Amino acid sequence: MTEAALALPPADTRIDLAQEFAETRIDEVFEALDRDLVGLVPVKTRIREIAALLLVERIRRRLGLGAEAPTLHMSFTGNPGTGKTTVAMRMADILHRLGYVRRGHLVSVTRDDLVGQYIGHTAPKTKEILKRAMGGVLFIDEAYYLYRPENERDYGQEAIEILLQVMENQREDLVVIVAGYGDRMEKFFSSNPGFRSRIAHHVEFPDFAEEELITIGEGMLARQNYRFSPEALAAFRDYVARRIRLPHFANGRSIRNALDRARLRQANRLVREMPPELTVEDFVTLAEADIRASRVFSAEPPEVEAKL
Repeated sequence: MTEAALALPPADTRIDLAQEFAETRIDEVFEALDRDLVGLVPVKTRIREIAALLLVERIRRRLGLGAEAPTLHMSFTGNPGTGKTTVAMRMADILHRLGYVRRGHLVSVTRDDLVGQYIGHTAPKTKEILKRAMGGVLFIDEAYYLYRPENERDYGQEAIEILLQVMENQREDLVVIVAGYGDRMEKFFSSNPGFRSRIAHHVEFPDFAEEELITIGEGMLARQNYRFSPEALAAFRDYVARRIRLPHFANGRSIRNALDRARLRQANRLVREMPPELTVEDFVTLAEADIRASRVFSAEPPEVEAKL
């Protein structure tokens, strides 16, 4: 019998898994995720699966059954506006509650935050970001822009090499999540096999369905003390059905932008018409005209620009 085997607890040691789960309070994070994001059932299921694995691994390590810390770096792939940053924030909270990161904060960056514009500029920029992220999660959005082989004077490769070194040598104090379009991330991994080998979990984010986008829109308005009139809601359904088929649609991000413009139209309508008396209802209700003023309703799809 080996020395390691002698150190193991008795096989009949009892573990109350329900109590272990309750003590972490990660169920609160799952509830917050359900409040934050409509739909995304496959993503939420995957996050719960990862959390379950990490909970069990934590117990195994405490019992002497785990040899080393698991690899936690992740890849989130999907179109813009599908909730990748929100899920990354919740993932940081889960990792902190389970004891895998010290602080549980999220540092969100893009290429511009990591890559310099001249020789000697990239290393200090990248190292400063890594210093800020230590003890938490570093979220790199559109990570494939780090690698630009068509530009021989590009300094992104230097940032990649520093990141890879830290991801390997300090993986017990930092979790890196890379994110972006699925096809572009695949090319990025193919060009940088060191990144692929360090990614433990790949999570795909689907686009939202039309009905989910309607629910997202209503939720956004409610949080700002607005609502649709019945006619405006019907117009918004029409808007979503048209906009989703146009170029540059960005899921929840496009819905937020559309509602910001609708609120702008509502405010201008009220000021322009200047009725003698207004009620609270007038200030909280978006009318059909506020929605149908969008160019989505007046232009053919090839002519409609991204800002609608």
